[in-house]
Amino acid sequence: MDMNEIKEIFFQECEEQLAELESGLLKMNDGDRDPETVNAVFRAVHSIKGGAGAFGLDDLVAFAHVFETTLDCVRSNKLEPTQDVLKVMLKSADVLADLTNAARDGGSVDESRSRGLVKELEALANGELPTPSAAVEAPAAKPAPVVAAPAPKPTDDSGFQPIPFSFDDFGGEEEAGSDLPAYEITFKPRSDLYSKGNDATLLLRDLSRLGEMSCYCNMDALPGLDDLDPEAAYFYWNVTLKTDKGEDAIRTVFEFAEWDCDLQITPVEAKAAAAEAEELPMIPVPFDLSILDEGAAEVPAAQPKSDAAAAVAAAETASNVTQMAAAAARVEKKESAAAAAASAAAAAQNNAAAGQTIRVDLDRVDRLINLVGELVINQAMLSQSVIENDTTGTSSINMGLEELQQLTREIQDSVMAIRAQPVKPVFQRMSRIVREIADMTGKTIRLITEGENTEVDKTVIDKLAEPLTHMIRNAVDHGIETPEKRAANGKNIEGTVRLTAKHRSGRILIELADDGAGINREKVKQKAIANELIPADANLTDEEIDNLIFLPGFSTADKISDISGRGVGMDVVKRSIQALGGRINITSKPGQGSVFTMSLPLTLAVLDGMVVTVAGQTLVVPLTAIVETLQPEAAAIHSFGANHRLISIRNSFCPLVDVGRILNFRATQANPVEGVALLVESEGGGQRALMVDAIQGQRQVVIKSLEANYTHVPGIAAATILGDGRVALILDVDAVVGASRGQALKQDVSLAAVG
Repeated sequence: MDMNEIKEIFFQECEEQLAELESGLLKMNDGDRDPETVNAVFRAVHSIKGGAGAFGLDDLVAFAHVFETTLDCVRSNKLEPTQDVLKVMLKSADVLADLTNAARDGGSVDESRSRGLVKELEALANGELPTPSAAVEAPAAKPAPVVAAPAPKPTDDSGFQPIPFSFDDFGGEEEAGSDLPAYEITFKPRSDLYSKGNDATLLLRDLSRLGEMSCYCNMDALPGLDDLDPEAAYFYWNVTLKTDKGEDAIRTVFEFAEWDCDLQITPVEAKAAAAEAEELPMIPVPFDLSILDEGAAEVPAAQPKSDAAAAVAAAETASNVTQMAAAAARVEKKESAAAAAASAAAAAQNNAAAGQTIRVDLDRVDRLINLVGELVINQAMLSQSVIENDTTGTSSINMGLEELQQLTREIQDSVMAIRAQPVKPVFQRMSRIVREIADMTGKTIRLITEGENTEVDKTVIDKLAEPLTHMIRNAVDHGIETPEKRAANGKNIEGTVRLTAKHRSGRILIELADDGAGINREKVKQKAIANELIPADANLTDEEIDNLIFLPGFSTADKISDISGRGVGMDVVKRSIQALGGRINITSKPGQGSVFTMSLPLTLAVLDGMVVTVAGQTLVVPLTAIVETLQPEAAAIHSFGANHRLISIRNSFCPLVDVGRILNFRATQANPVEGVALLVESEGGGQRALMVDAIQGQRQVVIKSLEANYTHVPGIAAATILGDGRVALILDVDAVVGASRGQALKQDVSLAAVG
């Protein structure tokens, strides 16, 4: 794996970390004060900073460092995450995403905005409340170091405490003066640290470069040679470091090993730490402090007159104490080995219990899905051939084909589950758009998301971003009123945009609702007439007027701005949704708001369908749309008006729709008694009984795009290949139901021509 591949993996992980960052900040903005949420936000920024430092992305590292410092203040309860504070952090998350994208794609970032947010973050870290002047460029102020009471030096169960030794041979800097902040550091590597190629000695060497360091190596967990595991980690270190670089610089040393070790950093008073260091001789051997209490040895009250004398005295003491420590170690050797083995077993069990994932290129998954689709087609062809040539139905071949069909279905379900992804990443992206448009328009808007974990095909998710972006911009700019107007109308000055996802009848419904002013139908109609999109004497229903906003070139904006006014947006939304085999509906109440409902297929690869015959043509009706099938009786058929018929079903009447007549397969309506009725339920159209000539059977079909291979056909959603090799068209149930209500199937084409 070359460096470019490693870098690409880093940017993929950055996308996940940025999503985690924004999700956590939004939870905090909603009042979540769970420490784990705060820690997750901090870890996301810390991980991005660490990876960026490895690749020399200085701008990204610098901004992430300031952001991380402010988040650490929140984590340590020094900064209250109020709405104003979180507003700054959400903007900082946006800039962090911009810097990441610029580092990956080579683009640029608004430097004035990033500098302003750096000043705001630094002010928050220093305890200053966010103010409008915080974005003005000023010299950077370094946060004051955190000072706490000195922590006691750790000891083990045997009562032995290591004595510090000088780390000057590792190249530590000589930081003169006892007024420097000091830190007690406990560094306990795990075996994973060594298996990943890290070296504790190198980490300690880098740590010593930050200042004056004293280090204790604890070896009490080291078992005998027979019980020694060469891949285990038995040593750990207690370090006293005096430095003015701050705690962040210490954590930076361990940033690539922090998850593979137990690291604890405790600030102590510099003078107290220096006094303790002067009282202890700098010898790298364990020293039993209990002998001082028992009077077993006397410590000279006076300081040795020379370094040589100190060394001799220390050596004698060390010799005695080493023998005592060795005896204690031999006694507890077996217990330590057993504890280490139990710890390793527990760690292995936890790793096994955790979910494991791998990164797979999407093209490979697409190729696999295509092959599964071809497998489904060939399995259907094979079954068709056997049925045509074997009339007994009891041969071993038929039994094998049934098993093959079940296995094929399981393979297809498993492969489709691989592509199923939650819509959460797309929804999270909308939060930033709402914040930016709200700032540009001077509005206060709150985005509420529901059903973020609703899963849908990855292809559908990738194509959802553009239409949702246009719809969000439209809702914020046109739908939500200004705070002044909302207050005058008795509304909360904070507008609400609600984005919801849910499953229904084998499809995914995405609703975008706002509590704004709703669609001004009179203004929309007059604008359409002025733009010559409709005749001046056109008599349109409320629904038809609402759908005018989807016409190309249509806009109700009074002036062109950076947000809207050019008539490009909602027409793109409708084309994008239709390209996915979906549809979009509008429900609007003046003064109360609007609801845009998108209905999309869960997958663009395979569906279960009912194969039917209509006027000699073979069609496939999606099984998820069918409620039931029935054979109409003459007494149940009733005429309604000149060209409409109703069918009586359990004491209720349902419109009867001749599919062949709607699709122009035949010029006259067929006799319902001679066919079969499919009771279907559509979005916005209620229940309808679709009349077909006959039902061939139910089967799984592979969806093939008709637009990509031919052109758009009104009333047809896609195509498929049957078991006998014929091409069958997949019916667009909602388009057919809409046509039965008086909507022309070619409405979109005629409107585009008028526009």
